[in-house]
Amino acid sequence: MLPWRRIRRIRKTKTRTLLPALALAVAATAATPTAALATDTASEAVSSGWNNYSCKPSAQHPRPVVLVHGTFGNSVDNWLGFAPYLVQRGYCVFSLDYGQLPLVPLFNGLGPVDRSAKQLSAYVDRVLAATGAAKVDMVGHSQGGMMPRYYLKFLGGAPKVNALVGIAPTNHGTTLSGLTKLLDYFPGAGDIIAKGAPGLMDQVVGSDFLRRLNEGGDTVPGVRYTVISTKYDEVATPYRAQFLSGPNVRNVVIQDLCATDISEHLTIGLTDGLAFHEAVNALDPEHATPTTCASDD
Repeated sequence: MLPWRRIRRIRKTKTRTLLPALALAVAATAATPTAALATDTASEAVSSGWNNYSCKPSAQHPRPVVLVHGTFGNSVDNWLGFAPYLVQRGYCVFSLDYGQLPLVPLFNGLGPVDRSAKQLSAYVDRVLAATGAAKVDMVGHSQGGMMPRYYLKFLGGAPKVNALVGIAPTNHGTTLSGLTKLLDYFPGAGDIIAKGAPGLMDQVVGSDFLRRLNEGGDTVPGVRYTVISTKYDEVATPYRAQFLSGPNVRNVVIQDLCATDISEHLTIGLTDGLAFHEAVNALDPEHATPTTCASDD
C-alpha cells in the first residue's frame, strides 16, 4: 500500500489535471468554432443587419427579438446563422454579451448566472427604449435558454417578455455526459471551478442556483415557453432535463420532427435550419407552418 503522503500527492495531481480537462471538455463542445472571427462584434452584427438600434418593429413582427448566447459564446459567434435568418424574415434582432470574466476575451457566459441575468435585464430595457416596443421575445442557446428564466422569475422580467425559446437549454442542469460525476472523487475541485468560472458550476445538476431557480415551478405566468432539444446533445445532458413543466410550455425534440436530423448541442444552435424554423414558429405561432425535414432552408 502506498504511504499516505504519496496518496495525498497523487490526489492533488489528479485534481489539477481534472480541472483543465473539464474546462477543455466543455469548451470543445460548447464554444463556437468561430470565436477568432469576433474581433469587432458590434460592427459585424450591425453590418449583418442585427444590433441595429434604429430598427423599428413592424406590424407583422411587433416585438424585437433578444438573442442570448451560451456558455463560452458571445453576441456574434453564437448567432452567425440564426440572427441573419431572423433579419431576412423582417425581425428586429439584438444580441448581448454577458457573464464576462476579467482578461478572458470572446468567451463569455462564465460569470455567476444570477449576475448575468442582471446584465440581461439592463439590456432588455435598452432594447425596449430604442425600439419603442412594449415587450421583447427571447431566444437563447444552452445557458442562454436557461438564464433568462432567472430574469423572469426574480428580476421583474415577466411583464417585459412575451416568449422565451430555449435551444438546448440547461434548464435543470447538466451532467456533461457524466463528466461532472468525476467531481465527487476530488473534494474541493468544484469549489475551485466555481471560484474561477462560477457560471459552469451553476449549471451542474443539483447546484444551489438551479434548486432556487426551479423551486416552486419552472415557469411564470404571462410568458410562453418553448424548448427545442436534440437527442444527440452531449453537453446539456440528459437531454430531457432541458424540458420545462407548466402552462404555456411546448417541449420539442427535433428528431420527432425529422428523424434524420443529427444535430448535437452546438450545431442545433448554430446551423440547424429545422431548429431555426421551429423557433420562428414559436415567435409567431399565428403564422406557424409544420417543421419537417424539408424545413432546412
